[in-house]
Amino acid sequence: MRLIVDSGSTKTDWICINDTGQTLFDTQTKGLNPQVLTEQIIEERVINNYDLYQNRKKISHLYFYGAGCGTELPRKLIKKVFERIFVNSALDIKEDTYAAVYATCDFGKKSITSILGTGSNCTYFDGKNILQKVDSLGYIIMDDASGNYFGKQLIRDYYFNKMPLSIQKKISESFDMQSNSIKDHIYKRPNPNTYLAKFGRFVIDNKDLPYFKKLIRKGFNLFINNQIEQFSDCKEIPLHFIGSIGFYLKEELEEVLIAKGMNIGRVLRKPIDGLVNYHLNQI
Repeated sequence: MRLIVDSGSTKTDWICINDTGQTLFDTQTKGLNPQVLTEQIIEERVINNYDLYQNRKKISHLYFYGAGCGTELPRKLIKKVFERIFVNSALDIKEDTYAAVYATCDFGKKSITSILGTGSNCTYFDGKNILQKVDSLGYIIMDDASGNYFGKQLIRDYYFNKMPLSIQKKISESFDMQSNSIKDHIYKRPNPNTYLAKFGRFVIDNKDLPYFKKLIRKGFNLFINNQIEQFSDCKEIPLHFIGSIGFYLKEELEEVLIAKGMNIGRVLRKPIDGLVNYHLNQI
């Protein structure tokens, strides 16, 4: 039994297949980002899932692609937790960027794949190898055009009175905007990036209002300027996107890309199905 796992900061998709590619079960847990979660929380989120706990000793291979796994230390943390749970499994731990590339790119052809979900990042694929020019520093410093980016901007504009009163009213009716509540979620509770990203849905639902059009355009331009334009041939090759922000704001994203002379490629909400096909070809 092989487990293929795509883990973001908000949620984690798990698919278990056999050696012929038949799906044995699929399930979902909360996100397992080792940059913002402790070993204990990660372990609890896995073993509290019935399918995973019942089959933990039957898994022979586990392929994990996770947000927050771009450096050695968090990868070691995830591996340590999984070694205690999936005791008979070989483990392959990679950053979620690899999942995005494997799900969208054509091998042998150059392209750029970006993740625009709870967080954001960008990867160049030369047809065979993966290249990143920017090390992710997480939701506080980076993550332009992500769910948590838009959450931060909304909260700032709300408190600095930089949005129309009608939108302020709408936000206060949809979220607890008391300062104590916001500070508690951001500075004291686990997963502050996921909390901020919840505001992303509000941006998507109100995308046709002038304030949000400007906000979305600014976020996408920042991401393109800081990430995609790191690569000199970005106007000559397809640009693929994975994640709910890119997926639900595809029209707005494409408008910004066209204005910059760039070509949009595949846009997927999540990479898990493409990942399964990739691993089936590796068996």
